[in-house]
Amino acid sequence: MSEADPYLWLEDVSGEAALAWVRERNAETVDALTGAPGFKVLEQEMREVLDDDGRIPYVVRRGGYLYNFWQDADHVRGLWRRTTLEEYRTERPHWEVLLDLDALAGAEDEKWAWAGSRVLAPEHRRALVLLSRDGADACVVREFDLTTLEFVEDGFTLPEAKTRIGWIDDDSVWLGTDFGPGSMSSSGYPLQVRRWRRGTPPQDAELVYEGRPSDLSASAWHDDTPGFARDFVHRQIDFWNQELFLLPEDPAAPPVRIDVPDDASASVYREWLTVSVKSPWLGHPAGSLLAFELDPFLAGERRAEVLFTPDERTALAGYSWTRHHLILGTRADVSSAMELLTPGPDGWSRAPLPGVPPLSTASVTCTDPDVGDEYFHLVTGFLQPPTLHRGTAGESGTERVKQGPALFDTAGLCVRQHFATSADGTRVPYFVVGPEDRPGPGPTLLYGYGGFEVSMVPQYSAVTGRAWLARGGTYVVAGIRGGREYGPAWHRAALGADRVRAYEDFAAVARDLIARDITTPAQLGIEGGSNGGLLMGAMLTREPELFGAVVAHVPLLDMLRFHKLLAGASWIAEYGDPDDPADRPHLERISPYHQVAADGPAYPPLLLLTSTRDDRVHPGHARKMAARLREFGHPVLFHEHLGGGHAGATDHRQTAFNEALVHTFLWERLTPPA
Repeated sequence: MSEADPYLWLEDVSGEAALAWVRERNAETVDALTGAPGFKVLEQEMREVLDDDGRIPYVVRRGGYLYNFWQDADHVRGLWRRTTLEEYRTERPHWEVLLDLDALAGAEDEKWAWAGSRVLAPEHRRALVLLSRDGADACVVREFDLTTLEFVEDGFTLPEAKTRIGWIDDDSVWLGTDFGPGSMSSSGYPLQVRRWRRGTPPQDAELVYEGRPSDLSASAWHDDTPGFARDFVHRQIDFWNQELFLLPEDPAAPPVRIDVPDDASASVYREWLTVSVKSPWLGHPAGSLLAFELDPFLAGERRAEVLFTPDERTALAGYSWTRHHLILGTRADVSSAMELLTPGPDGWSRAPLPGVPPLSTASVTCTDPDVGDEYFHLVTGFLQPPTLHRGTAGESGTERVKQGPALFDTAGLCVRQHFATSADGTRVPYFVVGPEDRPGPGPTLLYGYGGFEVSMVPQYSAVTGRAWLARGGTYVVAGIRGGREYGPAWHRAALGADRVRAYEDFAAVARDLIARDITTPAQLGIEGGSNGGLLMGAMLTREPELFGAVVAHVPLLDMLRFHKLLAGASWIAEYGDPDDPADRPHLERISPYHQVAADGPAYPPLLLLTSTRDDRVHPGHARKMAARLREFGHPVLFHEHLGGGHAGATDHRQTAFNEALVHTFLWERLTPPA
């Protein structure tokens, strides 16, 4: 298509003409899908699994309490609540409700959504509560008293913005917010770090650090570990490069840069500096996890303890500290393993953490390293409801504290892992979940992402189970390049001009499914969101003959204007810069919006879903794509929630409706009547 974009007017998020167009498209989609036989039943089933009160209430320990945010049929917007460990161990714990968002929304006539909290240690008497209007990333901040359970009059309060905030002590916080021109990056994130003291206007807060105009963001935090209290500043240069600074006790002294590679991830716990390297460094390969004693490191010593070294099939998944130990998570061919590492006078010892079955995912959900060695440990799989264990690092055995309910029938289903061969010969992993003894091909849904180091791992989804697997469908998850399934090299293989590697990988998985007689092109549907929505658009325009239906949630689709829309500039390091003549050609080639053709092969039917309140990926991407496809007569349905943010929904009612739309659309198109 030409440089002139006839659908720029659809980028006006709340413009009258654009919203009128949205309402027309919504009505068409509702008319096309919600009248289908079984739609209401499916929507109700989705609501049932989302609201099921047997779901695990995941917790974060803060002092003597375990905190949780919970939504169900009676609490649509949700409850912020807490309980004790003794209560949590029971089948039906008693919860103390701290904040009822439904009541707050009703009292203030505002569609509040939970955006998190910051609780002040060590007494845990005060919190900074973040509230989003209808799911947007931008939020308001209010101070909350955890003793009186009321907002603090004249406390720390901020209007809506993409704010970064955290406690320093009772009367001061680290703050980054919109202070006017020059204070925010082109991506919409704070560039200034200020120390804000109680009782003073935020605009008078002391400026401590300021990022460069070209940076993505800057932030600061206070480490309140007893005996190791200190403050850090983080400069995010772009999405993949950063600098970490230690602030000296002398406010007149400059910040001390922790001298690790810009593309490494560094963190400090007590006397230890841990560094996850993405490029070879100090003789260690990319993907390694290294530990240094912080003070000698700051003095120039570079002797590393090697906590993890990758191989061609195994990658670092993450790590968590307890008081005396480090729990290390790894993945071998995308299946989890865990180890317990312990520093000692003679180096680090290690021992496996048992209880992780094959083809499953394990992760640490909570520790409280300032206090002790307690940890909460989650294990899940495609057909395995999540199980939450509690253990004490260094002691044998764990207790099962919560077991998620089995919300769909798994009889006759199995999980297999296969590997496809991509265009350049790369071995690409994928999981197949479906009938164990299907006699021939059947309806199959293939999911992928392929970017930003996001790994596609085994996990239990009651929605997918009830809406797809229980009806006889097969579900496939592809670990294509662009993710971190095999470490940083797997991600870097699909950066910038190499983004096509991710698309070739996904197409290779589709072809492998067909070759194995698991499905046929007419029975193969695909789904993805955000960057995965870009993947869907690429598949639609590059490989239309492979698929029978496509679903894209909150997608990127215009790759020549993404950097001008909302947070889009922050992704230049992932995709390239449309304003750079060296990058623009490959971006145009991978831009689905610019590759839509009036002639050529027929496109499979497409369902686009987005949100007016998505202030991360602009809804204009999906709007313009739908308009362009309609112009050329291609089959497309479009639905936009007025709220929901980048998640596409803020409550279970919206989520259930979305899922019913998606699975009705897919089932009708992939299983047409004989």
